[in-house]
Amino acid sequence: MARLRSDFWVAAHLRRCGVEGVSAVQRRRGAPEAGAIFVKVDRLDGRADLYGPAPQALFEADADGSRRFETLMAEASPPDVETRLGKEMRFDPDLWIIEIDDRDGRHFLDLAAQD
Repeated sequence: MARLRSDFWVAAHLRRCGVEGVSAVQRRRGAPEAGAIFVKVDRLDGRADLYGPAPQALFEADADGSRRFETLMAEASPPDVETRLGKEMRFDPDLWIIEIDDRDGRHFLDLAAQD
């Protein structure tokens, strides 16, 4: 099964966050069909987390074509996360950015299992 288009996945994830009562916005629109998706979680206390696409080598492809993420930065300073996002945008101008504001650090992403 093919993976869900990036634009559909982002729209669905924003709705999911809204249903859970978590503030989330699309900060950057990338390539509609296959742009990489990055998720910044601002914990509103001077810490932020960043999640990005997990390399497919970290997990077996799911039959349902779901996206998996990995933690790129945990409990970092928001300016450091912004610096990393800037580097990612220079490398891949077609990426998407979702920003979530949640004191508990909730993101509702499927994370790839890491050893």
